[in-house]
Amino acid sequence: MDFFKVVSDLDKSKDNIAITIVSGSNINSKILLSDGEIIYNNNENVNWEPIIKAVPQNRKSGLITFGGEKIYIEFMGQKCKAVVCGAGHISISIIKMCKLMELPVTVIDDRIKFINDAVKVGADDVICDSFDNALEKINGDNGTFFIIVTRGHRYDRICLEKIIEKENAYIGMIGSRVRVKKVLDYLEENGVSRSKLDKVYTPIGLDIGAETPAEISVSIMAQIIEVKNRKINFGTYTDELLKWLDDEKNSAIPKALVTIVSRKGSAPREISTKMAVLKDGTMIGTIGGGCVEADIRRVAFSCIENNECRLVKVDMTGREAEDEGMVCGGIVELYVEPLPLLSNSTAADV
Repeated sequence: MDFFKVVSDLDKSKDNIAITIVSGSNINSKILLSDGEIIYNNNENVNWEPIIKAVPQNRKSGLITFGGEKIYIEFMGQKCKAVVCGAGHISISIIKMCKLMELPVTVIDDRIKFINDAVKVGADDVICDSFDNALEKINGDNGTFFIIVTRGHRYDRICLEKIIEKENAYIGMIGSRVRVKKVLDYLEENGVSRSKLDKVYTPIGLDIGAETPAEISVSIMAQIIEVKNRKINFGTYTDELLKWLDDEKNSAIPKALVTIVSRKGSAPREISTKMAVLKDGTMIGTIGGGCVEADIRRVAFSCIENNECRLVKVDMTGREAEDEGMVCGGIVELYVEPLPLLSNSTAADV
């Protein structure tokens, strides 16, 4: 079975780890672990057991060296999504920003007009019902960002009371300190532990002096980006990328996948960031833009042409990099792998 089909069908509630050998005679040999069980293996001749035992306990994706070969360990995290309670002016701006971030967003409100406004600006899903009933239908997970921006502290309390026991990546609640204190005190008096309440981001958003609905939305989304990017393993494979890699309609287009497998200094993107390069010049995703992306595209074309995988180091700290406008600095290693043309082929065909 195709590796990317397996990735698409993963149970995201499980502990999923991809292991790829990126140098040496076994380059591009892969396995995929789900709760410790190997569910994909394109090279049965590799002794994977000692490699699995060498997987870092800190759960940080990156390169390790084992038996003289470089091996990329990727902890595959939960997909992110937002649930917005309330569909007022602030929510409308939040929805627009979620779309820019390719963050699926569900909006809850009990007023049909406001729900219609949310649909118009691109909400992926809407629930027009009481907050109490609507939140019964939503299961949280460690990729869910709950944003409470209702029209009154009574509704805030109802939402937080429902959300606080759900698994989540983030809970943020709008309101003045006085209004917030009333809600938190009420919930504590009714049995919610203070330790859980202390994890709520409230008043919501980064303190940037925001005043207008748009500015408040920027502060909220900036905080969500901060929380998301500090957590390990978000954004491994985007929906857009998987669509291109797993879609039979695109299987006839020669392509290569570029993955950041190590990073030092102030490189623009994190480890596990991916970009697909198609032979026609199309690029899906980004590893940071600029001349680094242009250079790696040329490498990807070469890998496609020669049907070879390569581990490439890019140094953005030298004078030449400075002259070319690589202002971020840092050093990254990128693994480039040409992909099979047929969607039912395996990585072993590469």
